[in-house]
Amino acid sequence: MLKSIQRKFKTVANNPKTALIKTLYVLSPLFSDRAYLKMLFPLKVGYKLDLANPKTFNEKLQWLKINYRKPEMPRMVDKYEAKRWAAGIIGKEFIIDTYGVWNSFDEIDFDSLPDSFVLKTTHDQGGVVVVRDKEKWDKEAAKRKLAKHLKRQHYYLTREWPYKNVKPRILAEALLCDGDKAQPNDYKFYCFNGRPRILLVATERSSGNAKFDYFDMEFRPVDLKQGGERSGRTLAQPLGFRTMIRLAERLASDLPHVRVDFYDIEGAVYFGEMTFFDGGGMALFEPQIVDRTWGDWIDLEKVV
Repeated sequence: MLKSIQRKFKTVANNPKTALIKTLYVLSPLFSDRAYLKMLFPLKVGYKLDLANPKTFNEKLQWLKINYRKPEMPRMVDKYEAKRWAAGIIGKEFIIDTYGVWNSFDEIDFDSLPDSFVLKTTHDQGGVVVVRDKEKWDKEAAKRKLAKHLKRQHYYLTREWPYKNVKPRILAEALLCDGDKAQPNDYKFYCFNGRPRILLVATERSSGNAKFDYFDMEFRPVDLKQGGERSGRTLAQPLGFRTMIRLAERLASDLPHVRVDFYDIEGAVYFGEMTFFDGGGMALFEPQIVDRTWGDWIDLEKVV
């Protein structure tokens, strides 16, 4: 524990910007959305936030946080409610089986669960525990992790308002397996004014060092790096590629921007989640021009 604290202190001491960001996270509840984002944005992205005349992808996502409040959005980001919402649009056959949802870890009836499953918190990011063998997993470690995430208020980090009133719960669902992969690839479709335009394929996720490759809607590689390293491999087009595009169009049909995630298990497609503010709307692109290109694809004049 002491060594961990020392490492964190050293990291902050050597990077004043990191110290400022972490301080803002702590003080976040004291500020309005607009004031907080004006302070945080340049620290994360490197340029001043213009909310009066937003042009870049990152700027427009901040504008949408403040000005676009579609009532259904909290349901769309709730990992339990989103499945039921999506099922009503694309059909239950594309939804991962749900085993139950509980308010706390201690309420979970593990005897009723199969040998393998996934636990995830419904209201934030990263609160996921993959259980491959119910008889051999570290239950106490899982309890500590999920308890920590249940206390998190995801909204205050980057003011993604749809998360503000999502009830913190723990969802149990089926564990998807793709052949010999520990976890299936994740297919993330960036949709702009209802149109899927960019696909992010996340591979090697079970290794703890996921790789991220981008493609257009013809599955041609896109020269882009954002959020992690590229795989450096030639990836095969998933069997359900066209199905995922069609479903993404339906789920994003009346939204200015959303990322719709799917899994493809030998052509069987499953809905993952909806993300409205990828990276909190503070992503670093290589090349940087992509920030402006993607921004041009969001037509704020159509936002009602």
